Amino acid sequence: MRILLTGNAGFIGFHVAKMLFARGDSVVGVDVVNDYYSPELKMARLRLLEETAKKFGVDYRFRRIDLANGAELKTCFAEERPFDRVIHLAAQAGVRYSLENPDAYVQSNIVGFTNILENCRHHGVGHLTYASTSSVYGANTKMPFSEHDGVNHPLQFYAATKRANELMAHSYSHLFRLPTSGLRFFTVYGPWGRPDMALFLFTRNILAGLPIQLFNNGEHVRDFTYIDDIAEGIVRVSDNVAAPDPDWNSDAPDAATSNAPFRILNIGNSTPVRLLDYVEAIEAAVGKKSIRKLLPLQPGDVPNTLADVTGLTKAVGFLPRTPVRVGVDHFVRWYRSYFGE
Repeated sequence: MRILLTGNAGFIGFHVAKMLFARGDSVVGVDVVNDYYSPELKMARLRLLEETAKKFGVDYRFRRIDLANGAELKTCFAEERPFDRVIHLAAQAGVRYSLENPDAYVQSNIVGFTNILENCRHHGVGHLTYASTSSVYGANTKMPFSEHDGVNHPLQFYAATKRANELMAHSYSHLFRLPTSGLRFFTVYGPWGRPDMALFLFTRNILAGLPIQLFNNGEHVRDFTYIDDIAEGIVRVSDNVAAPDPDWNSDAPDAATSNAPFRILNIGNSTPVRLLDYVEAIEAAVGKKSIRKLLPLQPGDVPNTLADVTGLTKAVGFLPRTPVRVGVDHFVRWYRSYFGE
């Protein structure tokens, strides 16, 4: 297939691109390559993608575009069409940064997503798959988190913009019959991960003999999901086009489906892990004990997450399965290789 992949210089997009190359898809990658975190890491990913595409002999082109620039994106669609699928992973990420710079989230996550929807609509894209987040569950405490439950109490602006994406997608699915699938990712980790995330920060500091900060005294529980499982879930969902739910009832509406070609799916490991146990897995992989600084819960943090992935399994026959200790070990090996530790 011919696929437009946004955010391919990012952590998740990089891994999805490699998976698409391996099966012979033609890919147009789009990324702004901003400085939210190290552009050097993003450029290293892009160089490796060029090498991987050549190895598999696939058609791959990269275009550096700000998705908030409607004219640039429109030109890209016009010149590179037709696209069988669009996988939209570009976004302004980060929970805490949204407290400092909300405008970045408006431009990337709202304006940029609007431009993606408009171009998919006008160019007859067969299926739009886009990144949402487990952060939309916000103040919900019923575990495991289910797509069928309401999510109207976000705890950060980042989560609010992602929830807005889901609602915007539904309007286009309803009005223009554009098939859309929103994927709520649960704490993604693994090689080539973002430097602002816990695994990267903890590994760096433990190796350097520096303290690590454990908010909520390390009592967070997270559904840590390995990057290869996330990438496979994305590709499988993209292949499986969203369709109207024949059983959808407007008197008792299901939040995860619709009478339009629209759906929301969780992608998580379905295995809750305490942050303290996660740290122990990193210590085991590094071969060194951490110096721990226990701190209170931060504003906007969700204490616990756990995914109900029955919807994903039913839709595409896939269940994330990588144990945390295995995934963490893969990351530490990559980190040592990349940084020469």
